[in-house]
Parts: sequence; structure tokens; C-alpha cells
Amino acid sequence: MSVVPLDVQRTGQTDPPAADGGPGGPIAARTLGQAVWLRLRRDRTALVSGVVSALLIVVALAAPLIEAAYGISPQDSFKDDLDRYGMPYGVAGGVTTQHWFGIEPGLGRDVFIQMVYGMRTSLGIAFAAALVTTTLGVLTGIVSGYLGGWVDAVINWITDVALALPFLIFTLALIRPLELAFYGPREAVPGWFRVIVLIGLFAAFGWTATARLVRGQVLSLREREFVEAARATGARTARILFKELLPNLWAPIIVVFSLSIPAYITSEAALSFLGIGMLEPTPDFGRTIFRSLNYLQTDPAYVCFPGITIFVLVLAFNLFGDAVRDALDPRSAPRSAR
Repeated sequence: MSVVPLDVQRTGQTDPPAADGGPGGPIAARTLGQAVWLRLRRDRTALVSGVVSALLIVVALAAPLIEAAYGISPQDSFKDDLDRYGMPYGVAGGVTTQHWFGIEPGLGRDVFIQMVYGMRTSLGIAFAAALVTTTLGVLTGIVSGYLGGWVDAVINWITDVALALPFLIFTLALIRPLELAFYGPREAVPGWFRVIVLIGLFAAFGWTATARLVRGQVLSLREREFVEAARATGARTARILFKELLPNLWAPIIVVFSLSIPAYITSEAALSFLGIGMLEPTPDFGRTIFRSLNYLQTDPAYVCFPGITIFVLVLAFNLFGDAVRDALDPRSAPRSAR
């Protein structure tokens, strides 16, 4: 008969505890947030894309400070630095110590500060649209999945109709009438109004995927023991929805939100590229890229700078969104370990 030392009887450990719960130490209980953070820290792709995304967000938020330090505003024109054909002097579209990305052909505006404020425009619209669409999708999905019956049937019918409507065609058809409803045909439409219109259009068409996802999750949760216990105690429907069910839906909600941001960045740029997004004088990636195509041969740097900027922006958010999805899925292995 073996004798267990007294200190082992007290602590339940045979080896010194490990700080990370590895071999030789106890496995410490972790919350969902701690587990996700640990998985993200072990994923090199998540770290790099997260740092890049955070830096881009800081640049967008600090655009006025960058403008003050740079000494050039988005609407400043440097036509004296253009030749008689409207092309910038020098190499790479007029890149100098004063103009880091050169200047725009014809207009003479600084490309760097245009990109900084263009990032502010894209991220502002994308985050606002993602927040609104996620909120609408969660509310409709959780109500539809829990109540069922005719409520579920009506919401599903509305969802099917919204999915069947072509987003681009309706955007083309609605933007101008919405502007004429508030402004005259010869009045200048302010930039903030076009921002609200774009966010509203994204919300009108973008909530359906989140609603379907949340509804499916609620259907699998509403018969669980903790929901039955809440019903048995006489809890109201609102409490069951937002106190019992919603805390168990954060993982898919966070994934949908993180992956919708790069989707809305590209959608906003695409609309501006087609001429139905943001208008002058608001800096915007899509409109800048469309205009730069006219100078593809004579000034390729003007095409490259905005194109590379939006490519890095979308890629960083996409990779980080994928990393968050993997971190929230306990069945997946980190990319760095594959």
C-alpha cells in the first residue's frame, strides 16, 4: 500500500504547477474570452492581421491629427506641380518628401492624405453598417427562432424576399430618388446624407444572413435544460431571449460581425467605383481607383497607391475575421499548428 505525501493530499498535485496549464501542472478553467485570446495569440496570422487592422483603424481615427502633422488637407490643390497636360512632375506621380504618395493628375491633390481620409470613410461606413445589420439580424433571428409559429413564418417570408432582391439594381434605383426627396435637383447633396443612405441600404439587404444563422442556433437552444428551467420559474419572454439565449450566441455573432466589415468595405468601394457611392469632395477609395484608370499608362503610381491600400485593408480584416472564427471554434486547430 503506497503512502501519499501530506502535501499532495492537500494540493492534489504531484508536480509543480505550470503557468500555462501544460504538462506537470493543472489545467486551469478558462472563460470563453480567455480561451479565444489564447488561441489568437498562438496564431501568427491572427497576430499579424490583428496588428495591421488595429494600425489602420488608428490611422483612420487619427486622420485630423495626421492632416495637422502632414500640413496638407484633402482639398488642397498643388496645380503648380503639374505640367501643361495636368501630369505631376517627377517620378512615381510626383512622389517627394512633401507628397509621400504623389499628387493626383489634373486635380493636383495630395494622394497620401486622400488615402488617409478615404480609409476613414470606408471604415466608418463598414463598421456602422456591420453594427446595424448584425443588430437587426440578431433581433429578428432570436425572435423568429424562439417564438416560432406565425411569427417565424412572417420573418422567414420577409427574409426570403430580401434575399431575392438584387442589391445592386435596387441601389441604383433608390439612391437618386432618396436624394431628390430631401434635396432639389440642383442642390448639392452633403456627404453625411450619402453616408446615411449607404448604411441604410446595406442594413436593408445585409441583415438576412445573420438572422438565418441566429435563428438556426436558437432552434437548437430553445429546448435545452436552462431554457426549460427559466420557463418553469416563470421568466418572461424578454428575459429568456436576452438573458438566457443571447449570451450563448456571442460566438457566431462575433464571427458574422468581424467578417462583414471587409465585405462592406469592398461593397462601398464598388458602389463609389460605379458612381453611386460617395461623391466629391469626400475622399473615397472606389472613386479614386475609377479616376486613376484613365492614367493607367501615363501615371501607374496613381493606380497602385489606392489599389494597394484598399487591398491591404480588406486582406487584413478578412484574415483577422477568419482567425476569430477559428479561435471561437474549439474543433479547429490554429493555422500556425497546421
